[in-house]
Amino acid sequence: MTVKQLEEMQKLAGSYEALFSKRATLYKEMGLKDEQLSEADFRRYILEHYTFLSRPVIIADDKIFVGNSPKVVQQAIEYLSK
Repeated sequence: MTVKQLEEMQKLAGSYEALFSKRATLYKEMGLKDEQLSEADFRRYILEHYTFLSRPVIIADDKIFVGNSPKVVQQAIEYLSK
């Protein structure tokens, strides 16, 4: 992923934190759950290692759907079905 791609996703999602996976194994291994991360931290970690990007990421038109929670999946299905 390029810096430009991540910045475009951030604009759609509203924050880097919204794109960040707190379920990533590295998140716990690195002790990040015990730190207060800034937007710059979230951005840096996502760029450093792909596992910090919550997946899947679906971009359609000007909409972004991040993660695989049932709610997000349903929203993506409904949007893409239109």
